[in-house]
Amino acid sequence: MHSVQPRPQSLLQGVAGGATLTMGALCVSSRVDHQGALPADCVCQPANDNSIATDSSRPLIICGPSGVGKGTVIKALMEQCPGSFGFSVSHTTRGPRPGEVDGVHYHFADRGTMQKDIDAGRFLEYADVHGNLYGTSLLAVEKVRADGKICVLDIDVQGAEIVNKRGIDATYVFISPPSVQELEARLRGRGTESEASIQKRLGNATGEMEKASEVGFFEHNIVNRDVDQTVVEVMRAVGLC
Repeated sequence: MHSVQPRPQSLLQGVAGGATLTMGALCVSSRVDHQGALPADCVCQPANDNSIATDSSRPLIICGPSGVGKGTVIKALMEQCPGSFGFSVSHTTRGPRPGEVDGVHYHFADRGTMQKDIDAGRFLEYADVHGNLYGTSLLAVEKVRADGKICVLDIDVQGAEIVNKRGIDATYVFISPPSVQELEARLRGRGTESEASIQKRLGNATGEMEKASEVGFFEHNIVNRDVDQTVVEVMRAVGLC
């Protein structure tokens, strides 16, 4: 059983001061409908309730290749444990996909504006992915942290490296596909990617999985064969199962 660490008064102050941080907010940037039942030994913590001693004072960093199912897993966590996990909207310079809403799925920004905010130190992490910027603003994270919930960042390995180098005490989870062939099938199943885009994403996925094995800070590597089981494994990683 893990002890609950005290939360910093402000993530913004902590980063500015260069301190080692713990956070109690889950910053989720993906929204995919999913339903599933949790095992009896999994306990969802009510909002603003520290009575369950877990690793929930640490942010949960979830990484994995595009198409691996991170969004589905994170949405399932939100549906199963809304009192444990909060929601923060990430920024990106890519255009919206069909059905995506600005301010709900992402904050869609032009590259010049987002780069200016990055240079001004207003982002916890950021990365250039497939030619587009993605990032998590400090303000967005702070808003979720103030609700006293677990913080999850859905980011790539580049972003995770930035978070790790900033001295943030976090739980790092990498979600892998059962195989590259399965990942390709999932990407094609989206029906939104050109052949060139699919091949680019597959190449990036291979590089990202290799990089994840090299950096050395991922405590949990979960193969996403079944969404419900993956959700349980992620909850176990933060001490809720």
